[in-house]
Amino acid sequence: MRHTRPQFGRKRAVVIGAVGVAAMVVTAVAALATAGGGDGQAIVCPSPVGALSAVPDAAKTEVARELANLDKQLGEANERLARSEGEGGPNFVDNAILGPLASKRTAALDRIGIAIGRVAGQRPDGLEDFAECALGEAGDVVEVTSPPVVEEVGEQVIECPSPVGALAEVPAAAQDEVARELANLDEQVEEANERLVETEGQGGPNFVDNAILGPLASKRTAALNRIETAIGRVAEKPEGLERFAECSVA
Repeated sequence: MRHTRPQFGRKRAVVIGAVGVAAMVVTAVAALATAGGGDGQAIVCPSPVGALSAVPDAAKTEVARELANLDKQLGEANERLARSEGEGGPNFVDNAILGPLASKRTAALDRIGIAIGRVAGQRPDGLEDFAECALGEAGDVVEVTSPPVVEEVGEQVIECPSPVGALAEVPAAAQDEVARELANLDEQVEEANERLVETEGQGGPNFVDNAILGPLASKRTAALNRIETAIGRVAEKPEGLERFAECSVA
């Protein structure tokens, strides 16, 4: 049975510099590629992580909880998809799985907006666009079409490519370690941006390259290697994550 909802792209999405949110949980990993039915089909959902810029500290716990809820909802929907293979008519998946999932996601996304708006005074726009999911294939990745979001630090900011879109499926046994290393990547960028502000005007023309970007690339390479090792310990090891080590100043 093939579903006819709007198609998501199979392009590997790279979100640049989503500082402060992307590593709070592995939502982006599991939400973009969760195995579903036995025939290789899966429910795939767009992740709202790239649409969130800087989440205020006072809202981070609640936002992380709702991102985890989105992940849980998707996992339950894919379990339902697997259990119900062959059931119902042509609209069964729409009515019994995708419809209820969209309602649950809308509520969770609304709670994210409320949590941020309560602290920042303004809710992020357009989160409801991430409520609708579709039936695709295991390994599908939702194409990110919105502009990349960065947390600005002064006039310049260090931007780093995110490895999240290159991770197909993180085994449950590796998720904690992967989440920890994603958080490390996030923290490393924050520390580098703080260093960028503190050292403004210092050194020669190569100061930022040598004193900030070089050490940052080394730290990111180590964290990315640990992600590969964690996944490779329980499943096929992803290759090429080191390409996400290099950052730049914009």
